[in-house]
Amino acid sequence: MKTDIVVIGSGPAGIQAAIHASRKKVDTVLVGKMNNSAAYGTDIENYFGLSGASQGTELLKNGLEQVETFGCKVFQMNVLGLSKDADGFHVELESGEDIVCKALVLATGITRVKLGVPGENTFGNGKGVSYCASCDCNFYKGKVVIIVGGQSESAVSAELMTRYASKVYWISPVFDADPSLVRKALDAGVETIEAGIEEILGETKVTSVRLSDGRIVETDGVFIELGGKSSVDLAMDVDLMPEMDDTIKVDRKCKTAVEGVFACGDVTGRPWQIAKAVGEGAVAGLSAAEYCRS
Repeated sequence: MKTDIVVIGSGPAGIQAAIHASRKKVDTVLVGKMNNSAAYGTDIENYFGLSGASQGTELLKNGLEQVETFGCKVFQMNVLGLSKDADGFHVELESGEDIVCKALVLATGITRVKLGVPGENTFGNGKGVSYCASCDCNFYKGKVVIIVGGQSESAVSAELMTRYASKVYWISPVFDADPSLVRKALDAGVETIEAGIEEILGETKVTSVRLSDGRIVETDGVFIELGGKSSVDLAMDVDLMPEMDDTIKVDRKCKTAVEGVFACGDVTGRPWQIAKAVGEGAVAGLSAAEYCRS
């Protein structure tokens, strides 16, 4: 599938970017799961035009309905990866579909979803807990690793790690990744365990995890892959390096250092507020549309 602009992220920034790009009569595709947005399931306060607390989920639903009225195509699924060649930017969806576009808008947010269990923070920073298999795979050659999460991103990471690790466990209470990706992981030798993780154990580094059923699984590394890739991970796919604090630097038109790539919302830095996200989304959408027409 070919289009002009792909906006990645169905939060306030991404939806607003898609609205403004579509209104400029530029072919636009919005990709992302609404429930991955930080606004999903939260109360929104102190936002222009809304009195009292409003439901973030309702705002997102209304925004998605609105963007479709301008002709934007919406795919509520995760992005597995990006690449660039002579044809343009390639956006790989978890369904296996490849979307080719002239411009990208990164708006998936900055926060990697955490597991929220004891030991997770203790063993970060090179001590055995990672949030990016493709970034840290080389450190686990010949070792035992665990991939945590049931979505398509974790399936891809599990299959990837079989090329490096001696043993790969894929652990989740529920596996709801695309069936073709699950099969690919299993065919590569990944062992699945249907359980939650209660605690990450070790002394100076990770040595094992305790599961929700009481079992202990020994491991050298735990890769937490909940949801889709963050904007930071996707940025590196197209040779866009984030700042030291994992933000992406943009100018006043939300342009990044890579031609044709724009960013908006939380990934560009503080303040992490919906008002700022929506404003930047509007700028990024208009800038991307202008880029495609130039």
